[in-house]
Amino acid sequence: MRFTDTLAAATRRHGSLLCVGLDPEPSRFPGAWQGDAGRIFDFCAGIVDATKDLVCAFKPQIAYFHAHRAEDQLERLMAHMRRVAPGVPVILDAKRGDIGATAEQYAREAFVRYQADAVTLSPFMGFDSVEPYLRYDGKGAILLCRTSNPGGDDLQAQALEGGEKLYERIARLAAGPWNRGGQIGLVVGATYTAEIARVRELAPTLPLLIPGVGAQGGDAEATVRAGLRDDGPIIVNSSRAVLYASNGDDWASAARRVASATRAQLEAARP
Repeated sequence: MRFTDTLAAATRRHGSLLCVGLDPEPSRFPGAWQGDAGRIFDFCAGIVDATKDLVCAFKPQIAYFHAHRAEDQLERLMAHMRRVAPGVPVILDAKRGDIGATAEQYAREAFVRYQADAVTLSPFMGFDSVEPYLRYDGKGAILLCRTSNPGGDDLQAQALEGGEKLYERIARLAAGPWNRGGQIGLVVGATYTAEIARVRELAPTLPLLIPGVGAQGGDAEATVRAGLRDDGPIIVNSSRAVLYASNGDDWASAARRVASATRAQLEAARP
């Protein structure tokens, strides 16, 4: 199945707009696991097992694995997710951005080595940095557009000739000539709801991956109202608020409680 089809099916089946981000920080692991990078797989697999029926996607952040030489644990985790949550798409959060043969290797890393359903990318180097990912039939390429960090203003909010802002140009290109095969989505931060609405206007059917709900303070209800349309899906990510809901023996059940509450909040905001 294509990424967009898998996403739509998981959203319907689980009644969920929630994506759980897997950003493992060993220093925040519970109990005896605290500080033990060898437990990254165990911790993330426990989160997956506790929330797999509450989400529309999972999003492992590759840096949290690479920083601890845990690439093998990420491979195991990807296989675990395919086994226990086969209908839930996995977005590899890598934010790659390069051209030519290097982009081809990054695409192979995401889609062959890790078997991801989609990957996040930086579009700064233009379409030829995105095109190698689109060669993988049915895989998603989710481009940074209007990110949730304050520094996003430095470039993304700058006006181009004619008055169009850079993030608006990215949205237009992604929804238009770049979207060969219908595989592209956009990253828009929950901390900028007006920009979510503007991106949705420019890209009415593209999937929007929306981080920033939870620990970063994004408003879940405003996010849904701004971005969700009948033919325009959203993927609302929460990472730390779910992962570190408790550092006690109840860490997995606490993660499930927070994920369930966030899912309910997002569903209640549907137009």
